[in-house]
Amino acid sequence: MNQLNAQEARSVDEAKGLGAGTEAPDYRAIDASGKAFQLGKALKNGPVVMIFYRGHWCPVCNKHLGAIQDSLQLIMDKGATVVAISPQKPEYLDMMAEKSGATFRLLYDDGYAIADAYDVTFTPKKVELLGYNTALNAQLKKSQSDESQRLPIPATYIIGRDGVIAWRQFDPDYKNRSSVQEILANLPE
Repeated sequence: MNQLNAQEARSVDEAKGLGAGTEAPDYRAIDASGKAFQLGKALKNGPVVMIFYRGHWCPVCNKHLGAIQDSLQLIMDKGATVVAISPQKPEYLDMMAEKSGATFRLLYDDGYAIADAYDVTFTPKKVELLGYNTALNAQLKKSQSDESQRLPIPATYIIGRDGVIAWRQFDPDYKNRSSVQEILANLPE
């Protein structure tokens, strides 16, 4: 798969997301405190539930990550680690933790490298960007790693210990998110 260049614009319908049964691209990212997370290392301890979210400004993202937090112990009891990934700079990750109550790791996707590798990035339409940046105060050019204003489709991936995508929830409609029940039902034993 070719890496997208930061200036390349594509519609939400062009992003397809990696499918179940595909080897998950390994990555390394930092959290708000600058601590590194590496997928390959985390998989040694069990499956990883990986959630792409748009940003702290997104009410649907806040609600979704809040629901994950509310049931985090159930997911961890199945041996899984939960991480959530956003193109927002590290200083904005704490805002998301405050709004959603998330105690799991929120990771910075520098240059959209992870979202591009999982094929979930797109460029919103101009009218959508206007709404995000004005009504929701997203400040995408300021809060993200570059000024492209690209976003990830809010997708959830479960990566098995073998490094293969066991399950995914992927929907270009940002309102449709994975449920805790779906995550629990699809975690590998």
